Amino acid sequence: MKANAQSQSASAMHRSALLVVDVQDALFHKGTPIYGAATLLANIKTLAARAHSAGAPVIYIQHDDGRSLVRGSDGWRLHLALQPAPEDLVVQKQHPNAFEQTTLAAELQARNIDQLVVTGLVTHGCVRATCLGAQKLGYAVTLAADAHSSYNKDAAGLIEEWNAKLAAQGIAVIPTAEISLAGAANPIAVEAHA
Repeated sequence: MKANAQSQSASAMHRSALLVVDVQDALFHKGTPIYGAATLLANIKTLAARAHSAGAPVIYIQHDDGRSLVRGSDGWRLHLALQPAPEDLVVQKQHPNAFEQTTLAAELQARNIDQLVVTGLVTHGCVRATCLGAQKLGYAVTLAADAHSSYNKDAAGLIEEWNAKLAAQGIAVIPTAEISLAGAANPIAVEAHA
């Protein structure tokens, strides 16, 4: 009887991963700067540290658009403030949705991930597309409300607009300070951070 209760409890557990979408050097050198760049980078680093502490995977997504983000170029590399740990994954993509024609879904499935915390660039492009793509695939999605941005002159408004639109579509939109990534042993993957 006890083994059955443990089995039921284990099946109800959730496992989270942190996605860091397209935080690449070239995007920080556009004519219009990344809105709140220092805060964006600090919040992503905070979430990555929490994920590492909890044993949750951190997955960096890199976009190749064939223009300013060309695989192998200086602009394509991750921002220097973000240094993936040896255990972190890096997934390459060519479409706004990080799940489209990439290994991301297989990597998540191999790790039994069912909940994602999404951060990165740009709010109304790849961040939006990845959140919606993940949700369509059945993942529980949390967007870190203050850990995504854009180089658009209206970035503050776009962040507010897309936080509201994505929340209205069932995506949890939560500030970094309230996000805790729990490991496989914790039944609540995204919870208020103490």
